[in-house]
Amino acid sequence: MGISEIREQIDSRREEYLRTLFTLLKQKSISAQNIGIDECCNMLKNFMETIGIKTRRIETEGNPILYGEIINDPDDFTLLIYGHYDVQPPEPVEEWNTPPFEPTIVDGKIYCRGAGDNKGQIMAQLLAVKSYLEVEGKLPINVKFVIEGEEESSSKNLAGFVEEYRDMLKADLVYTSDGPMHSSGTPIVLLGVRGILYVEITAKGADWDNHSGNKGNIVPNPAWELVQLLATMKDKDGHITIEGFWDNVRQPTKKEQELIKTLPLDTKQLAEQIGYKDFNMTAEEYYRKLTLEPTLNIAGFHSGYGGEGSKTIIPSKATAKIDMRLVVDMDPNEIFDKFTKHVKKYAPGVEVKRLGSMKPSKTPSDSKVVEVIGKAVGKSYNCKPVLQPCMGGSLPDYVWTQILAAPSVVVPYANYDEANHSPNENIGVDNFFNGIKCTCQVIQDLGAAFHR
Repeated sequence: MGISEIREQIDSRREEYLRTLFTLLKQKSISAQNIGIDECCNMLKNFMETIGIKTRRIETEGNPILYGEIINDPDDFTLLIYGHYDVQPPEPVEEWNTPPFEPTIVDGKIYCRGAGDNKGQIMAQLLAVKSYLEVEGKLPINVKFVIEGEEESSSKNLAGFVEEYRDMLKADLVYTSDGPMHSSGTPIVLLGVRGILYVEITAKGADWDNHSGNKGNIVPNPAWELVQLLATMKDKDGHITIEGFWDNVRQPTKKEQELIKTLPLDTKQLAEQIGYKDFNMTAEEYYRKLTLEPTLNIAGFHSGYGGEGSKTIIPSKATAKIDMRLVVDMDPNEIFDKFTKHVKKYAPGVEVKRLGSMKPSKTPSDSKVVEVIGKAVGKSYNCKPVLQPCMGGSLPDYVWTQILAAPSVVVPYANYDEANHSPNENIGVDNFFNGIKCTCQVIQDLGAAFHR
């Protein structure tokens, strides 16, 4: 028997596998609100054990982490699969077309919170192992699972977990399926992630709001202070001007520069998908900015009155939330220090609060394991995958490449329009089953390439 028989097995179990996924999706697991975490963790643990995965629930200072393993021979190639069982809050609930925790198939897509991020994708991994074992009786490699419950809350306890259990987690490759496929619908292999630093800055004026006429020109407006401060952080061309911000930005290798020149981009399609009709970049510029350069983004700005009609006040406080995406070699701690110094220089009275951070990560594009993964994904989808040096978003990938010292790849299974973190999150039914088949191909080809 072989991969074709495994694919047939998967096709014959479509209804069963959808029911299994739906059961998990119905169980709420909102880490930000601490809703349903224990119940979901235990449900997933029980399912993993029924497959034949030796599974432990390991407590942390926050939400528990599930560790599972199938070890045939400790000397065999070992694949560690990472995912998460927690989900984003469903709000605004009124913008959902279907109940957010009632999985519903509409036009070939499964709509539910967590369908794409990440329950649908981690379930595809688990069902791949189940399918492979049922057909072949044994995996050709060792497989380990780490499934956490705080990814949507910055994975604050994952690094400590990996440090503590480094020997247990030892692996030759870490494999993650999270996020969407390429906008063209082509499968994609991502070799890194950008890190993130999230801060909040607050300017204060009077102790309370004042009448903008009676106290105009008398009471300072903290909103103007923030506006003027933010204007010192970028020039008119959008270049970040915080002193030292660019010091450790690694220059792309020749291989990376060649890679981004080959990546496809449909400018019109992307403009429609992001809702910005004036988008106009070359493919090379787009991928360079998205994968190889840091960002400084105003994620939110609030001051004064924002309701209907008018209210003439001088607000007492102004707050801005800022996220910075960091590329490899940029350290969030160093960038926070530089950001804080910049604020003190231009607006010493403004308070800076650090809300979260994650380090960037990268795996070399010329390693043999990357070549094997690329070919396996290509065989599974019957087309050449996009090989991208880095994803624009952030995942806790650094815990694998820096703490565990293992190469790591991200191969998303969800459709590009999965709407993760938004109302009407979804995953295509075909995407879900193609993900199961892709994992089986990856397991098969890693076994063939690294048989010991």
